[in-house]
Amino acid sequence: MGPSRRSLTALFGSVATTALVLFGTSAQAASAASPQPVSATATPSAAPAAPQLLAKLTHAQATAKFRAAGITWTSSGGCSDRNNPTCTSFEGLRSETADGAITLKKASGCAVRLTGGTETGHASGTYSHWNGYKLDMGLSSCLDNYITGSFASIGGSKWKSASGNIYYREGNHWDVTYYNCGGC
Repeated sequence: MGPSRRSLTALFGSVATTALVLFGTSAQAASAASPQPVSATATPSAAPAAPQLLAKLTHAQATAKFRAAGITWTSSGGCSDRNNPTCTSFEGLRSETADGAITLKKASGCAVRLTGGTETGHASGTYSHWNGYKLDMGLSSCLDNYITGSFASIGGSKWKSASGNIYYREGNHWDVTYYNCGGC
């Protein structure tokens, strides 16, 4: 025979009390409230909204996402050490940045080969490689034609997508700044 209604009420009441304490409501106010059955999906009305944090990926998580999407990568040093500038690392890459590259591949139908990620050796700044906002991509006629034909030229070998991401042709690669996932 299952638990009685009274024991379930007590259990859910203690869960609600714990949730209220965790979300900043005083224990006195929580214990003063009469125990009421609480839905497993309900959240206390006194709970503040949790801040939305952007996920930072490990190198393994990022490469798994890229591999699943058919995106390749190369490293001039044949390595993935974030602290070595000849490596290509994705350690600390923002999830939205990875999703932006995947969106580009899907939208363009082009092969995407990454040549730079979050490794040291790139310019610093808020929206930098190190902070997970940028990826370098190898040039190809397919990708070059898609970027220059689909996005708005903003001068200085830069193109801006409708979602606000910037594609900058730097000699032998595209330096791409992903402010968002590009409509993923």
